[in-house]
Amino acid sequence: MIHFGTDGWRAVIADTFTFENVRHVTQALADTLLADAAGDTAPSVVIGYDTRFLSDRFANEAACVLAANGLPVLLTRSDTPTPSVSYNVVAKGAAAGVVITASHNPPRYNGYKVKSSYGGSATNDACKRIEARLQANLAAGVTPNTVDYDAAVESGAITRFDPNWTYFEHLGTLVDIDLISGAELHIVSDAMWGAGRGAFSGFLRRSRCSITDIRSDLNPGFGGIHPEPILKNLTALVAAVKNRQADVGLATDGDADRIGAVDALGNFIDPHHIFALTLRHLVEKRGLRGDVVKTISTTTMIDRLCEQHGLTLHETPVGFNHIADLMTRNDVLIGGEESGGISVRGHIPEGDGVLMGLLLLEVMAAARAPLHEIVEDLQKKTGPALYGRIDTRLTHTLPKAEIRERLVQSAPTALAGETVVKIDTLDGVKFKLADGGWLLLRPSGTEPVLRCYAEAPTTEAVKALLVAGIDLGTSIVLGE
Repeated sequence: MIHFGTDGWRAVIADTFTFENVRHVTQALADTLLADAAGDTAPSVVIGYDTRFLSDRFANEAACVLAANGLPVLLTRSDTPTPSVSYNVVAKGAAAGVVITASHNPPRYNGYKVKSSYGGSATNDACKRIEARLQANLAAGVTPNTVDYDAAVESGAITRFDPNWTYFEHLGTLVDIDLISGAELHIVSDAMWGAGRGAFSGFLRRSRCSITDIRSDLNPGFGGIHPEPILKNLTALVAAVKNRQADVGLATDGDADRIGAVDALGNFIDPHHIFALTLRHLVEKRGLRGDVVKTISTTTMIDRLCEQHGLTLHETPVGFNHIADLMTRNDVLIGGEESGGISVRGHIPEGDGVLMGLLLLEVMAAARAPLHEIVEDLQKKTGPALYGRIDTRLTHTLPKAEIRERLVQSAPTALAGETVVKIDTLDGVKFKLADGGWLLLRPSGTEPVLRCYAEAPTTEAVKALLVAGIDLGTSIVLGE
């Protein structure tokens, strides 16, 4: 029952996510890497982990299996942002990377992300090969190879290292640190008890910015919250920004590949706005050009910016793996999704909350204005565009293809008083409206959950679309 999704394997700790299963998955990875190896040099692997319960021990177990199979292992000394681990796969010339993390999932989960040699998530085909090898090994009763950890470290088969030195040096080539330093911003950094703790303060240590870290202690239970940087989980950040009269608050998820922000007034700045603000800055302030990639659930402000500046826009299904695929094949300036995974040209094809937080600081420094005023200007020129999302759990569900077909066949001519002008079935069913708004319904492929996304010119219209979407979706699925 071990399967890889769009970004690795995730399961409940001590249920399916066990030391034994981690060893089995790692043996399958080792077998796959060795089968692909060319020449006499054994492929190396970079391993990192987050702050979850036993993540460091799971990482050690994975390292011991790889070392026992003759694969040199570079293992991080402490919990580390996923993008830092991924970048070091490229910097160290490794064949693959492993990150023990369940990202933004609840504390009871852990996960196993596999990274390719180019620093992005392993492709679906690569993950299927690992799964196939895993099933073959289990069927044959193969016992994973392993070695004693201390002996492997002493022999050099496992090398502990700090990946952030190399990662921060690279970020310095993508961000104008002098511009940020000159703005002397007061920043609150919220790691949400995840692996991004200390990342912003570490990178900006020598700048003239003032940085306050909150929720940066090691807390495997994440204080009882889901470490996802969305408004309902950021009350502590909003309070800290207001209490300290800070210019901005930056929040990263459990493994720091996603970003969220809070302005000086305590308003939540979602990834849609961070994506749009960064795109506008790169084009208008830096004079850069290139293709833009966004998922189907991401704001149409990106569409309008691309139209204004004559940029080619690619729209993909939900999942950063689709964005990464285009970033490796095209001249992409920036790619991102509504959940907060965003990356830019010159970086790895991987969502990076730390990089995007720094670029948001650069946007503020260049504009020489409070963040809420910058957002107001963006809305004036590319909006109005307000967004909302609801995930509804159902008593049962149908195959995704059947739900899509039923939604298209029963498509309304209007939603929340606006005419439906186009229906898109790239991923789920998206109803585009005459006023520029839209409603997207996406059933989960793994559980009875209906995801409903909406964007409209007003808050009232967003709420009305979400209600209409849930009514429509549940009636289709439940046959009501």
